[in-house]
Amino acid sequence: QVQLQESGGGSVQAGGSLRLSCTASSVTYSAYSMGWFRQVPGKEREGVAAIETDGQTTYSDSVKGRFTVSKDKAKNTLYLVMNSLKPEDTAMYYCAVDLLGSATLVTGIDYWGQGTQVTVSS
Repeated sequence: QVQLQESGGGSVQAGGSLRLSCTASSVTYSAYSMGWFRQVPGKEREGVAAIETDGQTTYSDSVKGRFTVSKDKAKNTLYLVMNSLKPEDTAMYYCAVDLLGSATLVTGIDYWGQGTQVTVSS
């Protein structure tokens, strides 16, 4: 059973930075597409960033240029560095694994973490 555990969330002021981490058991990051999603109460979960097995990355337009996704194969850990944070980035952030495709769509995700809260104040 794959288990994903996020950490690194918190409260920051606008313009600040955070680094989220996601560690996994029973899955090798290098073998699958990994992604970060976020969700605000009352809204649908949305893709934020994804990294493929070859290292290619994709970002949503709302975070492009501010967020960076990466993975440390030795530590089997996925990261999301978030810079220039805005109040609209406030959400619960989830890491995810897509075993068959690209971790950019909610419908394709096979495993989710429990989430870590990010709150950005103005």
